[in-house]
Amino acid sequence: MSTGARTGVANLPLHYGAAPRWLFERMTRLARQVTLVIVEEFGPQEVLAKLSDPLWFQAFGCVLGFDWHSSGVTTTVCGALKEGLRGLERDSGLFVAGGKGKTSRKTPQELEAFGERFGFEPAGLVYASRMAAKVDSAALQDGYQLYHHTFVCSGDGAWTVIQQGMNEATRWARRYHWLSAAVDDFVCEPHKAICSDERGVVLNMVAEESGECRDLSARLAGENPDKLVGELKRLQTLELPERHHLEASDIHPDKLAKIFLKTYERQPEDFERLLGLEGVGAKSIRALALVSELVYGAKASVRDPARFSFAHGGKDGHPYPVDRRTYDRSIEALRAAVERAKLGQREKLEALRRLAAV
Repeated sequence: MSTGARTGVANLPLHYGAAPRWLFERMTRLARQVTLVIVEEFGPQEVLAKLSDPLWFQAFGCVLGFDWHSSGVTTTVCGALKEGLRGLERDSGLFVAGGKGKTSRKTPQELEAFGERFGFEPAGLVYASRMAAKVDSAALQDGYQLYHHTFVCSGDGAWTVIQQGMNEATRWARRYHWLSAAVDDFVCEPHKAICSDERGVVLNMVAEESGECRDLSARLAGENPDKLVGELKRLQTLELPERHHLEASDIHPDKLAKIFLKTYERQPEDFERLLGLEGVGAKSIRALALVSELVYGAKASVRDPARFSFAHGGKDGHPYPVDRRTYDRSIEALRAAVERAKLGQREKLEALRRLAAV
């Protein structure tokens, strides 16, 4: 089973509308060329790593000519990448599934079709896609409703996820990046770096300090649903502490009874399996977290995992010293292609042109 780590979050103002056709067509062609150069120089794994970096992704959008700070950069860049690599899957080693709105829900079917056509097992990829969406919509409840999910993978099981949620009240969007190579636990600190200007009090069930609450939530989900619903009804009469991450009014015990009957029948072994059950969403997780904390004292984290992140660091050491290895690799990717062209060794560039002509 393939697992992974979220590498970043970016907050962006909500912009409506679409890129004009003349721009999107050019974005598609340029996204194709940039991606193929990276594949040629470093392999498909490097493309996945770069897409998982929220600042590289943002810079990629700028290079393609889209608004630097708009929420639309996510959907448009992902759309251009998907269209640009269409038909080049075997040559590039990359497969792009999902997208915005209804298209995002077709991700499993697209991955299964890729697996059948190109001869790889899609089950782990489908699971990773579903769990990434579940974590960012139910386990981390930060006020952003997911509406975009793009899944990019290679045939050997490596993958990256780029998904976005919106908060219509604040008119901001938040973008989430995942990468398969970093950790093997979906539900405990899956973040490597998070880039965000907006922070708030959230329900963060994937924080390390939520470990006891996660364990207890899974155990509670396997108990008799009548007992659990009874606890929730009793808690509705309590006055919660000021600025608590949960409100008693958020909990509707009778509506949750059917879900808890399912969890009781399935007896989830741990929080990840609980989260993966069909029907278990944000309200179910909130209810279990409330009982875990107020009845049994297992506190859930309210820490927003967002923090500032920079691509290469700063010369004065803030926020951290320049990451020379990453910086040098960024330079080398461009230098190598230009140097070969100057020396007349254009075989690789000509091969890329032939691929692009397809």
